[in-house]
Amino acid sequence: MPHMLVIGMGYTAFRLATRLRADGWRVTGVRRSADADTLAFDDDSAVAAAIGQASHILSSVPPVGEADPVLARHGAAIAAAPARWTGYFSSTGVYGDSGGAWVDESAPLGQGRRTARAQADRDWGALRGDMRRFRLPGIYGPGRSALERVREGRAHRIDLPDQIFSRIHVDDIVSGVMASFDGPPGIYNLSDDLPCAQNRVIEAACDLIGRPWPPLQSLEAAGLSPMARGFYAENRRVANGRAKRLLGWAPRFPTYAEGLRACL
Repeated sequence: MPHMLVIGMGYTAFRLATRLRADGWRVTGVRRSADADTLAFDDDSAVAAAIGQASHILSSVPPVGEADPVLARHGAAIAAAPARWTGYFSSTGVYGDSGGAWVDESAPLGQGRRTARAQADRDWGALRGDMRRFRLPGIYGPGRSALERVREGRAHRIDLPDQIFSRIHVDDIVSGVMASFDGPPGIYNLSDDLPCAQNRVIEAACDLIGRPWPPLQSLEAAGLSPMARGFYAENRRVANGRAKRLLGWAPRFPTYAEGLRACL
């Protein structure tokens, strides 16, 4: 029986674990604190034992400050583990701002607001020869999409017509990871086929549930949090051709339109 160790059981990793368990896998999760189904991150002996037993190891934990906590605490054990597959959830934010141009896995890593993330991406790539690094754009899915933001009155339409973003439905990340089990190691952008302005996504969500579009606002007038404003500080289109060519993967939800309808 294949055994996946997932360090960091967040939204996407939990979705992956659920799918693998349904397919007959053994899955061990690691979180900040233990419960019936997961180990505690700082339980070094239990985590080390799981690292030594797992056939597949995935980290979905982002850097904290300037350091990657998984590499700092468990990196040496993962490097020496007998696993036949290892993976890391990175971010397309490592590319920085491309001025709306397309970026693929060969693009240089940016030096903007994601320097710690870019360094973690490099460090995971250097850890093992069988490493798969999945660079992910904005993630949405059931319970975490533009539909919720519209329903809760948190959706904005920002007057930046040339601002382009890429996104990915959570289940397409799951299928991309699973496709990589039989594919070569390396870096993979997992994104949908239609980078576009965020306003189009908000408008589509409003139309689906019969709500009026939010007013068009300047970035300053919208009163966004610093994190949300940072979202608009970068502009790029993420190419997914490498995952399609080498993994035989294709998104089930190639655009936000199919993805949002599925979230209903």
